Amino acid sequence: MAKGDVGSAYGSAAAWVRLVRLGTGLVLLTYITTHLSNHALGLVSLAAMESGRDWFLWLWRSTLGTVLLYGALVTHLLLALWSLYLRRHLRMPAWEAWQLLLGLSIPPLLTMHFVMTRLASAWFDVTDTYTFVVLGLWEVTPAAGVRQAILLLLAWTHGCIGVHFWLRLKSWYPRMAPVLFGIALLLPVLALLGFVQAGREVSAMARQPGWVEMMQRTHGVSEPAARGVLERTINGILGTFGAALAATLGARAARRWVERRRGVVRISYPGDREVVVPIGITVLEASRLNRIPHASICGGRGRCSTCRVRVTRGLNLLPPASRAELSVLTRVGLPPNVRLACQLRPTHSVTVAPLLPPSARPSDGFPQPQPSAGAEQEIAVLFADLREFTRVAERKFPYDVVFLLNRYFEAVGEAIARAGGIASQFTGDGVMALFGVGAGPAEGCRHALRAAGEIVRAVRDLSRNLAEELSSPLRIGIGIHTGPAVVGRMGYGETTYLTAVGDTVNVASRLQDLTKQYDCQLVISEQVAARAGADTTSYPRHELAVRNRSEPVLIHVVDDVGVLLSRLGARQAHSTPPPLPSP
Repeated sequence: MAKGDVGSAYGSAAAWVRLVRLGTGLVLLTYITTHLSNHALGLVSLAAMESGRDWFLWLWRSTLGTVLLYGALVTHLLLALWSLYLRRHLRMPAWEAWQLLLGLSIPPLLTMHFVMTRLASAWFDVTDTYTFVVLGLWEVTPAAGVRQAILLLLAWTHGCIGVHFWLRLKSWYPRMAPVLFGIALLLPVLALLGFVQAGREVSAMARQPGWVEMMQRTHGVSEPAARGVLERTINGILGTFGAALAATLGARAARRWVERRRGVVRISYPGDREVVVPIGITVLEASRLNRIPHASICGGRGRCSTCRVRVTRGLNLLPPASRAELSVLTRVGLPPNVRLACQLRPTHSVTVAPLLPPSARPSDGFPQPQPSAGAEQEIAVLFADLREFTRVAERKFPYDVVFLLNRYFEAVGEAIARAGGIASQFTGDGVMALFGVGAGPAEGCRHALRAAGEIVRAVRDLSRNLAEELSSPLRIGIGIHTGPAVVGRMGYGETTYLTAVGDTVNVASRLQDLTKQYDCQLVISEQVAARAGADTTSYPRHELAVRNRSEPVLIHVVDDVGVLLSRLGARQAHSTPPPLPSP
């Protein structure tokens, strides 16, 4: 089988593994949910717990329930070990580490409870009623009761983490998250309180002479031989799990040795970064192994497209996309030179460029419905626009245009944020930003000039990084004006954003247009220069006629923003940006 076929087959198999692991995890979480709910009935009475147990056993100790539950348990555990084996390194996000550690800690804690209840009931007709089990955990061996409570919390937390990172990719999840979080927090608390209340009832019964001995004689395993079988079974299960874990770690070490002998590939990233990794490792694993920030919301499971990369060299030598990867790429509408980093296992050297910032998160794709009342404020407004971008765009494929604009918006948006502004609108190749919202026009003008310098620098760096794809460096024009404007959250339904309207906004847009006429980086109004304390005496001064205004707007043409900023005083240049309202 060719290397490409191997990669494609592996991707399809991995998709099935993830699906089965999710399904078995949901079965186990359903079991834990019903178990905790049964425990919570202890708040009513011990008798209510016993009645709930009848329904619980009808569901989970039936033939179908038993096969489903223990089949899911064994399968989920084996797939967890398989997933651990597949990892080329153990460097992972904190949530993945916690889920892995919690999952591996469950089998040792679960074994004794499983053997002394389910197996003892099946093999020796033990009647494991709530009264008998609570007697053992609350009165006879309280340490076992503490261990059982920890087990339930660990298992519940492990399942909730998995569900959270599965559902957070759904658009409706942010709305339902508070409700689900409340359930996730409340259910184990009620279960533990129910166990405590049941323990108190059993303690009252245990004070009756001979009651404890009677319960142990009629419900427990009294024969030494039977107890020996159960103890050996516990030791056998623990030994098997330990051996399986050790074998998994040993197989990882052996694979590492084999991969070193098989060969390596070079993966190149933007910014002249290059890593050398064994053949068989994914691009996402290579990024994490070498501490290169890389977006991945689903944790590298192929459930989202945030880790996608654009392949700029070596595309024809890559293994074909698996059916699962191809499904994601097709659904998002990505071109052939874009692949999922978590699924791509290069067999030859390749050059890639991540398409989303490392800070990408699910909420970035959802509107933030935080209403804000409109109010008139004195602010500074900045408009920025790429020069001659239409000419650049008409020579590129549509995806290339979107890719370039997203990188541009990312660079400019981060520059605006660093300077203390709010990126209000992204339209075409233009950006509108607000400064001084809630802080005043003087502060806003200083931060707007600082943002202009940051934007010019960011666009220059972007041009350098994309030099191979651009026929000429990107150029930008910026206009800044200050004055009164109506600031508020505008839009429809949940699609709203903080923006401003008014004459000040229109003038700022006109100033940006004038950068084309004067072939300069920046045009600012006299008011901006005065309030920022900028020295503009050496810059050309013009008058701009504005409709419905009797007096023209005095403007200054700045060919180099960096020189203007260097003339600002140290206190103004390093002014701390104010806290920002939510955009």
